[in-house]
Amino acid sequence: MKWAGQLRPIVAAWTVLAATACAARAEEANDYPTAARAEYVYGCMKANGESRQSIEQCSCSIDVVASIVPYERYVTAETALSMSQVRGNLGVQFRTSEQANTAVNDLRRAQAEAEVRCF
Repeated sequence: MKWAGQLRPIVAAWTVLAATACAARAEEANDYPTAARAEYVYGCMKANGESRQSIEQCSCSIDVVASIVPYERYVTAETALSMSQVRGNLGVQFRTSEQANTAVNDLRRAQAEAEVRCF
């Protein structure tokens, strides 16, 4: 009985620690702001039809992308894609940047995975 009384606080501490770790992982997986998710789904629906099915598929797609690519990296890739369309020297800098190309490739791989899982 003495051991059981001593183990109770230890088990309680481990339970709290495990719950905190799970909550931290959930926050990391959900670090995309709602506006960014909505913008992605809106663009996806424009490309794939505006139906109930496309809402579900596009919502699934951003969830997969968010689980693979951290939000900061997603912003880098989206910025590079947008700015690479600008003509002149500024656009060239984004089209030839190693960091921008790596971020875009990461995003494209995540989108390909989302395509397989969701569509």
